Amino acid sequence: MMKKQHGPAFRKDLKLLDKCPDCLGRGFNNGVFHQIDCGACHSSGFVEAATGKPLELQDLVGQLSLRLQLAQREIEALKRDVPMLGPAAQYNQNNRRGGGGTNFTGD
Repeated sequence: MMKKQHGPAFRKDLKLLDKCPDCLGRGFNNGVFHQIDCGACHSSGFVEAATGKPLELQDLVGQLSLRLQLAQREIEALKRDVPMLGPAAQYNQNNRRGGGGTNFTGD
């Protein structure tokens, strides 16, 4: 049962997308000498999972933007949680010895 709604939604919902069956999610098909944009998915590689039809271009841009923002938030969360290991860790720490890692004693 669907909710009754008057007017547009206050927030955009993330739609369930699936790979395009024609181009297998690549966004293009290989021709003899060149690559041809996929017309079945508007060259995005995604179609609606429920119907298998391509989204309208305005909806497609919105959905891809929402997915990109979600992925960027996940990447930032992973960067904050994982401590640096190995040689890369020393570049984020204070170098108490000065330039070049030397320890000048004044002798």
